[in-house]
Amino acid sequence: MSEHPQHDHDAAPPERLLSAGALRMALDTPWRVRLELRRWLSWPGARLIFALAGVRWGRGWRFYGVPILQKHRRSTLIIGDGLSLRSTPHSNALGPNHPVILSTRRPGARLIIGRGFGMTGGTICAEESITIGHDVWVGANCVITDTDFHPLDLATRLARPLDGATAPVIIEDGVFIGMNSLVLKGVTIGAGSVIGAGSVVTRSIPPGVIAAGNPARPIRPLDAARLRHL
Repeated sequence: MSEHPQHDHDAAPPERLLSAGALRMALDTPWRVRLELRRWLSWPGARLIFALAGVRWGRGWRFYGVPILQKHRRSTLIIGDGLSLRSTPHSNALGPNHPVILSTRRPGARLIIGRGFGMTGGTICAEESITIGHDVWVGANCVITDTDFHPLDLATRLARPLDGATAPVIIEDGVFIGMNSLVLKGVTIGAGSVIGAGSVVTRSIPPGVIAAGNPARPIRPLDAARLRHL
């Protein structure tokens, strides 16, 4: 027997629209039929914006609504296979506030995202470097950024308003970030850790813990059995 029993809500939407699985989904959860139709309609627009930005299209990508892509021509944006982005209020019961935004704002900026990444609404903004590992999930309306955007010093802010401090962000494999969280510059979130909803991550979080709060702090370790696959 599986350690984690399967439930009806565990099933992914069927790849084939004309199948027994699709019929069952239509009868049990009719709103998902509309969602899957919107996903197929989103595909051409999403494909176009990634092509125009020069970003390689990965296998198994799913888009529920078209994300916003802001890529500096002299920056690097790489995303692994199995991407899932939810950008419309209909796409998640938590209701994303706006489409997913992926932004590399300066020459030389790097945003590297591993395989199996999922995000609902929210923003990832890189001016220096953001590295995200494999199988990372980001809940609704989160912000991940490696920059302060604006200088803290008044004189500097008036003279160079967009010259905020930057520091690399690293999110390791298997991390889950709860909705409405904010991940700020210079932090590392260790493999398998879970960030509680509404947290503000201002300092690094070790692997394999649940962390939450403002500022986010480790609360307790996770069950080691749940981390074996990392």
